Amino acid sequence: MAGADQITLEQPREDGAYELDQRMVAAILDAVEAGDRARLTRLMEPLHAADIADLLEQIDSDERARLVRLYDTGFDGDILSELEEGVREEILDILRPQVLAEAVRELETDDVVDLVEDLEEPQQAAILGVLEDADRDAVARALTYPEGSAGRLMQREVVTAPEHWTVGQAIDFLREAEDLPDQFYHVILVDPRMHPVGNVTLGRIMASRREVPLKDIVEDVFQVIPVDQDEADVAYAFNQYHLISAPVVDQDGRLVGVITIDDAMTVLDEEHEEDILRLAGVSDESSLSDTILEAARGRATWLFVNLLTAILASVVIDLFADTIDRMVALAVLMPIVASMGGNAGTQTMTVAVRALATRDLTAQNAMRVVWREVSVGALNGLLFGLVMAVVAALWFGMPMLAVVIGSAMVLTQLAAALGGIAIPMLLDRVGIDPALASGPFVTTVTDVVGFFAFLGLASWVLL
Repeated sequence: MAGADQITLEQPREDGAYELDQRMVAAILDAVEAGDRARLTRLMEPLHAADIADLLEQIDSDERARLVRLYDTGFDGDILSELEEGVREEILDILRPQVLAEAVRELETDDVVDLVEDLEEPQQAAILGVLEDADRDAVARALTYPEGSAGRLMQREVVTAPEHWTVGQAIDFLREAEDLPDQFYHVILVDPRMHPVGNVTLGRIMASRREVPLKDIVEDVFQVIPVDQDEADVAYAFNQYHLISAPVVDQDGRLVGVITIDDAMTVLDEEHEEDILRLAGVSDESSLSDTILEAARGRATWLFVNLLTAILASVVIDLFADTIDRMVALAVLMPIVASMGGNAGTQTMTVAVRALATRDLTAQNAMRVVWREVSVGALNGLLFGLVMAVVAALWFGMPMLAVVIGSAMVLTQLAAALGGIAIPMLLDRVGIDPALASGPFVTTVTDVVGFFAFLGLASWVLL
């Protein structure tokens, strides 16, 4: 493995920018296999915590355990904060207590909260026990807020200044302070009762003269986040108003913490991931590190729901069993109608769920959006109905069969469009996550309408 130490873990390439470089992975695993801690440390030291986390998530459990034990004191808190939850819990059980203690001490309070909130109580106590008193109190207080709230997301390390200070006073304060956060973007101006009144960016402070009042250079956009606000709403606010950081206040409007853009974007990414998994009928806690049993259990529920909807569609087919027996061509063409309807319904449903998640689909524009989707369904129905009519006429030489499948295609596409937009809206209105429950209902509508329209028209027109 000559020259392996010079391999970089992330290499931008045409076929996949910033993927893990497999030569580096192989070099690291070779060092682990040889038990060469010095070489492993030399290979791992220059790597970003996120890349190390990716590496740990991609190798198998036995390799992961050997790597963590060999790396030992090189393991830091940033790696823990980047890990997927299931792998993180596994590694927490492997790390020696003193290594874990040192790693946790390096983290900001919001990262510690994220680390411990899903752990069992004994593990929580072990981690909280290694923190300094002030940090332990801050984390314990954050854990009293509802899960998924701004109080869990915020960090308590905040840089504040009285609203009457000047730029010079702020700069002197920052230079003399010994416990500033590792990263921060704003100085938060507060009144005498610790109510936040404005944000001043570090860039504006450095670019202004010392005598300029801080209140004269505050940011134009200033959003205050209630401590009990849902983290999904927090992420939306950051994305909507292009925030970098925002103060968090308690029920009395007093400053209790700050949320930064990296944490808000992590939530936004998690929300998108959950929507994708739920649309596919997969548990939103699924990951590639799940065991076979965990993965199967996470998918079984909605597969069972889909089985029930498939049985319902089969009941509709059974109603027309005699029709199918008398004309075999119907059995040949049925899957086409069902497949086109299912795909169209999924397309419309995906657009609707995404629009609801981003709050672009509202009560004010709902009818316009429904009309647009139904119109799209009608146009596609006419287009593909004509195509299938021509195909059926040439294939089976039956002009009326062509009329039947063309008409059924139009009706199915209309039903798919209407169901794909109306069902997610209805579920959202009654408080059910549309990403989780829309799929089986939309599939049922398209299958039942598609089979009923096709076979019903065939019974009426052809027999």
